[in-house]
Amino acid sequence: MQRTAPPFFKQGPSANLRLALFSLAALVLLVVDARFDALSAMRQGVATVLYPVQRTLLMPREAIGQLGAHFESLVRLQRENEDLRRLEIVNAKTLQRVEQLHAENQQLRRLLGARDRVTVPSVVAEVLYDARDPFDSRLMLDKGTAHGVAPGQPVIDADGLVGQITRVFPLASELTLITHTDLTLPVEIQRTGQRAIATGAIAPSRLELRYLPASADVVEGDVVATSGLDGLYPVGVPIGRIVRIERNARATFIRAEIEPLGGVDRSRMLLVLLVEPRVIVPSKPAGRPGGNS
Repeated sequence: MQRTAPPFFKQGPSANLRLALFSLAALVLLVVDARFDALSAMRQGVATVLYPVQRTLLMPREAIGQLGAHFESLVRLQRENEDLRRLEIVNAKTLQRVEQLHAENQQLRRLLGARDRVTVPSVVAEVLYDARDPFDSRLMLDKGTAHGVAPGQPVIDADGLVGQITRVFPLASELTLITHTDLTLPVEIQRTGQRAIATGAIAPSRLELRYLPASADVVEGDVVATSGLDGLYPVGVPIGRIVRIERNARATFIRAEIEPLGGVDRSRMLLVLLVEPRVIVPSKPAGRPGGNS
């Protein structure tokens, strides 16, 4: 059987000969280009012709790279924005806490100044919470019998009298404000020395002098302080300032409304005066001579 190629495929030199010729030509071109730089112009021309093709082929890769960088920058910006928001919240909380501590520090400094002015022992108490009824004028303090607090002891702040301890627990106590309608205080008007009894008024955060003589020398702006006649409150502790006077030509008495000077509705740190409460027991009426006891 004949295994040679048909005459049609035997035209031209053989494949091995063509490989040898092309290899030799390549070597010659390499030597000529290296020695004489004869192909530089051809290379520049080919590069110029192929440059648009190269740029076109590289455009998808560059577009994908730019798109990835864009999304990466968006994610980074969102992360930085979230970090800045968290930092802003932390800074706001820190600033609020610093302002609160500064206010408490100022209040404590003023309270310690009032403590130095008072000659009786005292203890600093913090307000825990208000009573459930906003019209009850009562507060709960964080000091109790374990700290020497007892019922009847007065409570002051840096500006004046705030109230009186009415109930005591081991680690807490109840403070009744001077604006409570059931609390009465022996007072005097500092300008004239006129003595009177102050009680809580119906108006919120107010006291009143109900039974001042019609001839009493009292004007708006007079400062009312404790008289000390009850032996419980120190003498001269400011209570409030007279802001309104009701006079009636046909009445025997005049009524004066007092605005408290102490922080009955704003102070958080208070000073409990550890005085010995005095309990007054009414005496029994004396029996008639010769009568049965």
